[in-house]
Formats: sequence, structure tokens, C-alpha cells
Amino acid sequence: MEKYILSIDQGTSGTNCAIYNSSLKLVSSGYSEVNCTYPKSGWVELSPEGIWTSTLKAISRALEKGDVHSSFISAIGITNQRETTIVWDSKTGKPFQDAIVWQDRRTADMCEALRGKGLEQKFHERTGLLLDPYFSGTKLKWILDYNGLSSRARSGEVKFGTVDSWLIYKLSGEHATDTTNASRTLMFNLNTLDWDHELCEDLGVPVEVLPRILPCNGVFGHTKGCSVLPDGIPICGVIGDQQAALFGQGAFNFGEAKCTYGTGAFLMMNTGSKPALDSNGILSTVAWTIGDETIYALEGSAFIAGAAVQWLRDGLKIITSAAEIETLALTVPDSGGVFFVPALTGLGAPYWRTDARGVFWGIERSTTQGHIARAVLEGIAMQNLVLLRLMEKAAGEKITVLRVDGGASANNVLMQFQADVLETSIFRPVNLESTAAGAAAMAALGNGMISSPSELSKNIIEEKIFYPSMDKEKVIYYTKNWELMIQRA
Repeated sequence: MEKYILSIDQGTSGTNCAIYNSSLKLVSSGYSEVNCTYPKSGWVELSPEGIWTSTLKAISRALEKGDVHSSFISAIGITNQRETTIVWDSKTGKPFQDAIVWQDRRTADMCEALRGKGLEQKFHERTGLLLDPYFSGTKLKWILDYNGLSSRARSGEVKFGTVDSWLIYKLSGEHATDTTNASRTLMFNLNTLDWDHELCEDLGVPVEVLPRILPCNGVFGHTKGCSVLPDGIPICGVIGDQQAALFGQGAFNFGEAKCTYGTGAFLMMNTGSKPALDSNGILSTVAWTIGDETIYALEGSAFIAGAAVQWLRDGLKIITSAAEIETLALTVPDSGGVFFVPALTGLGAPYWRTDARGVFWGIERSTTQGHIARAVLEGIAMQNLVLLRLMEKAAGEKITVLRVDGGASANNVLMQFQADVLETSIFRPVNLESTAAGAAAMAALGNGMISSPSELSKNIIEEKIFYPSMDKEKVIYYTKNWELMIQRA
């Protein structure tokens, strides 16, 4: 009887569920959207039950499309948007409020207060992160305070989790997470690989709300009472979405890097068995833990990438579908001197400026929609260039090839410009869903279907390589002007 792996990839815009066979070949996939809400300026929320409903729909669609009976699923892998924060009642399982999404900026003042106490360096040295609203710790504190839950939290009546923990709980009733998701909370110590009680105290978060931490290939629970799956299927692969993409791209060696072009742009470089702390706004994080071996990574995140294209579609309405931006950009040879800084929700690494706002610069009478479209794509790539250069400096290793995935990596104009300004070749695989593939491979490791990560590599097939071709003088032009644009954001 054929054995299958179900990979659940839960993201900001929706849930993608993919089914892989025992050879880690993709059999089918199903997708279901989720809708963010924006209650106030800078606030971004998702319904936890909406996330769960979307997951059930996506699972059902993947099973139906692949003509796979649910009884043939032998393992489940989960990958997820990481810092999004959910708090629920440990008795009823009901969330106390909507999830606070990773993009949400409401805890900026809380982060500033912690910095004012001189705690930034302490948090950075222990967690590899910065005091920024992006991460889960201050989001959790905000929910506890807003809902008056602190005393109940200390008595064990409240559970906290990122989206992986929420799905594990809904699938199995267990309260658990893995090292990659834990490392995005501001409460996880990179050296001890456990919750840091002192940092929790600094944040004002009771440790009683936190899930247990397991290796990425651990057994997190078994399905129980799920309407679309039989009981007893092990959840044995859990890994945050960006780490899953690094893993799914086969970047197993020191210095190998990837960029996922999704709602935001997320860059990671494998730094081996020791965390590499950086003082320039680049984060250090867990790449994965397999058994008792942990691999670390440097990460830079740009809050807006594909979301800028969505804004052109839904806000400015100069395109009717995301794919149209490439056609529109090709109507002009370059951006005509127009620059765009995609700071639509502030700036992430390495600037970490919550007050920054999006900027178009250089618009004149001759500017067309094509110039605007191309400037948006170039702005996405320029954010990444800064991050990649800082990663190279921190790791002491030049990136020889950048592996890419995510929906926006299908855009040839964006990929060519990225290769040009980075002056490095870009490898785009046939399967752009590296995140789901990474979670499936981790589950296969957890269930013993494969014995080592290297077995994943044979499934990574090149679709196209983009080689740099821009004149050096023009690269310098873009680089110099980008820093001026950032100052104006």
C-alpha cells in the first residue's frame, strides 16, 4: 500500500496543503484563502477558526484532487507563518481574540519601553532577535493585558502558540512547537534551546502559557477527532515557513542561501552549528533541529514584497491580476529614474523602522504605468540586495548562488533584476513550493520514510538560472540611489 505525506503550509494569505508520495514526489495540492482584517492603522489580524477552516478545506481539496484516501496518509508535516500569535482557553479550546499577525505593529511602544530599560542587547544576545513588534513575545503580552488574562495564564488556563501550535492543538489536542518557531518569539534562548525564564519575566509573560519544544522531526501528536482525517496519524515534522523553504531548497551547507518571495521577502543563509550574531540588524535564528543536532541561520526579512504587487492590483488598480505586472513592466526598458521603497508597513531588517512609509521618487510627466510597475519590482529586489550583502559580511562568506521560491519568484523581470544588482546567479526550481516540500521532507525524516536530508536533493530540479548582465556602473547607480530613497521613507 502506497504511503503518503500530507504537508500543511499555512500562510498569511491562505493555506496550501500538498500530498507527497514516499519518494517525496508531489502528487496533488489544495488551497483555501484566509482573509486578514485591519481594525486600526498598523493592526493586522486573522481569525484562528478561519485558519483552521481554511486548513480543513485545503486538506479535503488536496485529497480529492489527488484521488488519495485519507487512510493512506501516514505522516503529517506542518509549516507556517511564524510570529503570528494566538492565545486560547486551555479548557474550551476557544481563542480569546483574533490572531495578531506577524505584520502587526501595535506593540511598537512596548518594544520602545523595553529598549528604554536597556534590554535590547540582552534580548539580542540570547535570542538572536531585536526588540521589534514583528516577534511574538510582545504580541502575547498585549493579548494577555488586553483580555485581562495574566492571573489565569499563571494558573494554566491559557495557552499560547504560533500557528504551528494552533494547528497541532486542533489536529491532536497537544500543546507543542518546534525550535524554529520557538526561536521567533523573543522568549527562546538560542544556546540552551529552551524557553528563557528571565526573558519571559522581562516581557511579563508567564511561562505556564508556553508550549513544549521538540526537534523539527519529533512526534508532536497524533490526529484525533479531525473531520477530514482518521485518528492516529503522527504529526512528525514541524518547521517555520522560511526555514522550511531553506530546507526544501536543499541548502544544507554553510553559506548556502535562499529568498522566498511571498507576501514579504525572506532571506536565509545557513551558518552551520553555531549561531552567528550580527550587529547590523540581521537576525540569527534556528534553521532546523533534527534529533539532537541544531543548524542555525542568518535571516533578513522585508515586510513587503508580493504585497506591493497586490497593492498595485487592489489599491491603485493599475493591474487586474498579480501576473500582469510583468507584462506591464516589459512595456518599458527600465524604470525611467523612478524608485519605489516598499515601506507600506514600516521597514524590516536592517532598518527596523516602524515609522517608515512607502515612497515613490522620480515621477515626472513622462512616467507611465510601466515605469511604476518596474519600479515596484526593482524596489522589492533592492531591499533584498542590502540584506544579502549584510549576511555575507556577518558570515564571512560570499553567496555564490541564490535559490529562490515563492509566488513572486515566477516573475522573470524581478528575478533578472535581482541577479543583476546582486551580481550573482539565481537558481529557480521547477517546484516553487519549497516550503511545503521542506515540511514534507521533515515529516518523512520524523516517520523514518527517509534517513537523511540529502534524499530530498534529487527532487530539486532546475527550471531556470538567471545570470547577472547589468553594467557595473548601473549597479552602482541603483545602490547609491537606494540609500537616498531609504532616508526619504
